[in-house]
Amino acid sequence: MTEDVQFDVIIVGSGMSGGWAAKEFCEKGMKTLVLERGRDVEAGVDYVGENKAPWDMEFRDRVDPKLMKNDYPIQSECYAFRESDRNFFINDRENPYSVEDGKKFSWIRGDQVGGKSILWARHSYRWSDLDFGANAKDGYGTDWPIRYADVKPWYEYVEKFVGISGSEEGIPQLPDSIFQPAIELNSVELDAKAKLEALHDDRKLIIGRIAHLTKPTEEQLKLGRGSCQFRNQCQRGCSFGAYFSAVSATLPAASNTGNMTLVSDTVVERVLYDPGTKKATGVRTINRKTGEKKDFTAKVVFLCASTIASNQILLNSTSETFQNGFANSSGVLGKYFMDHHHQVGARGQYPGFMDKYYFGRRPTGFYMPRFRNVNTKDGDFLRGYGFQGEAARPSWPRGMDQKGYGADFKHSLREPGGWYMYFGGFGEMLPRAENTITLHPNKTDSYGIPQVHLNMSWSDNERRMRKDIQKTAIEMLEQAGCQDIQPFNKEPTPGLAIHEMGGARMGRDPKTSVLNAHNQCHDVDNVFVTDGAAFASTACQNPSLTFMALTARAVDYAATQMQQGKL
Repeated sequence: MTEDVQFDVIIVGSGMSGGWAAKEFCEKGMKTLVLERGRDVEAGVDYVGENKAPWDMEFRDRVDPKLMKNDYPIQSECYAFRESDRNFFINDRENPYSVEDGKKFSWIRGDQVGGKSILWARHSYRWSDLDFGANAKDGYGTDWPIRYADVKPWYEYVEKFVGISGSEEGIPQLPDSIFQPAIELNSVELDAKAKLEALHDDRKLIIGRIAHLTKPTEEQLKLGRGSCQFRNQCQRGCSFGAYFSAVSATLPAASNTGNMTLVSDTVVERVLYDPGTKKATGVRTINRKTGEKKDFTAKVVFLCASTIASNQILLNSTSETFQNGFANSSGVLGKYFMDHHHQVGARGQYPGFMDKYYFGRRPTGFYMPRFRNVNTKDGDFLRGYGFQGEAARPSWPRGMDQKGYGADFKHSLREPGGWYMYFGGFGEMLPRAENTITLHPNKTDSYGIPQVHLNMSWSDNERRMRKDIQKTAIEMLEQAGCQDIQPFNKEPTPGLAIHEMGGARMGRDPKTSVLNAHNQCHDVDNVFVTDGAAFASTACQNPSLTFMALTARAVDYAATQMQQGKL
């Protein structure tokens, strides 16, 4: 059951964080094993839905209802789930998990090399000291052991490789990135921007900052990446490599070094621990196709399997030393589980501008950074939220919701409809111990591993914040001149923001946290966790850019420690 090949590093997971860990270790000359539970994916070849029109698919890019009900009842709740990208979503029937009675949690997963980095929405925002200092300020959660100054050089480092399009704005609570040329706001968004910023000196409506190449660098071109073509079919995969994914960027960079061994269809069951050396020796795996168990050994282990999956591995890695989960002397492993809350805001009709349109299918909308509770306390809730949205004109499918028939009606649908605008909030969730990831005491998955059991609910703080999000969205649409404003506040299902974080949080005190300032386990110094599991709070910005920056930072620290013989 042992594997003779010796590696310097084992990385569990090949997605957003795992791809970065692989690139960094391989480029530092480390022999690196990347283990991926899902199938292998080849860029371009496995992008089976790319460039397909709806009428070229049996259900017009909708999934067969029977198949969806049987195999994808949870994944189909995701906004991006279509027939053209269904192959990048996990099969729910084959991969069960449990949820606390009376609760909901929709775990959206990508089961392949590259993970969810193929499917992500690509919004990329830095966090600031407002975010890293929030726990210490209001007492919810444990203090982050880092601040913006610690992460800033690593934001810069990953941004140069990833390619972030955006505009410099000088907003303290949303630091500027190193940008490629920004995608443009359209005419209606510019009109709303002028009106709203004239009324509110604390608000800016800016173009969404996204991981899309608009002017590729020489390094990016050498990896075969090209400019965004404004197709907005990103979740299907992009043969141009225009949006960042592990498959298009970090994994090819790692492979080019000759130092990476990538093994797919391999489920990691547990981290192996030697009580004599007080170090991890490697991991135990299960071949997904054959059921064969195999141990891999290395000097260092990086868990990058995704927030919930990394928690599952740690919780299942029990031993005489760690009877309640790996490196869990603090007892907080699996606690303080978080997600963003969304699906709240308002939409309205924007009059005029009927002679205006836009070029292509833009892969982003606008963003309004957090303005609540920034410099002063100005709400009946803690923390804050940002807005994502867009102004656009509906195309011909709007005819399905309109009354009419005949040639004249069909001809009218050749022209776009009137403008609409919407504001949708993304709010921060407070870290609370009662939101947990545990292992089910009786149920196992098809590999005999205890099923994940999830327990998450919103607090009154999130509910009060949602009222303010909706109220503010309505007010801003009115101020912009919108008509027929329709507010929405759908009860959010945890998980559907797909920004889950926490469970193996970083902290200053080993008694109240799992990881230190370098994403290193307090209890076992050769194990690191650099995906969302490490997070001590959520901020309100999309987290993926911070996943990447913290991973690159942790690798630099680990590699230095290895070179000095300390790991």
